Amino acid sequence: MLMVQDVDLTPNPQALKFILNEKLLNYETRQYSSKEEAENDPFAKLIFDIPGVVSVFYMDKFVTIEKSKDANWGSIQRPFINMLKDFDKNLIPSEKEITVSEKESNELLKKINLLLDQKVRPALAGDGGGLEVLGMEGMIVKIRYQGACGSCPSSISGTLMAIEGLLRRDIHPAIQVIPA
Repeated sequence: MLMVQDVDLTPNPQALKFILNEKLLNYETRQYSSKEEAENDPFAKLIFDIPGVVSVFYMDKFVTIEKSKDANWGSIQRPFINMLKDFDKNLIPSEKEITVSEKESNELLKKINLLLDQKVRPALAGDGGGLEVLGMEGMIVKIRYQGACGSCPSSISGTLMAIEGLLRRDIHPAIQVIPA
């Protein structure tokens, strides 16, 4: 039975990170910004049934829920905990087989993703979020924040600049990072 073991605050005042007792996914991340986006994911869809939920991000052993500004956590947390107790984890859509795409074969993108895996993604996951590299055009890296990071004010400015600085220092001085 799925249960919440802990709840962490995130830098985004509208998002909480719920740490669970069991893994939901082994290597994928799932991000949904609406109930319609979550249509094929029974787990996320049920979370969106809770009034006030505006986004759902989950991976590994945690779920980050973002609420609307006018919703209160008391009306979200209890229904979420109850939903977990009754949810069959086997209904979560299976993860896709890992394949190497053309962009991943690009040596520069490999280095960028390795560095992000080592130094950035663990910190973002600690705050209830994640980061997806969408690709490169020239020396411009396009990224998308996930979970609590998706609408957090600091991710748009400070975190983005820190990521760009790290990539410039450790990979190539001409790299620019832009959010998608």
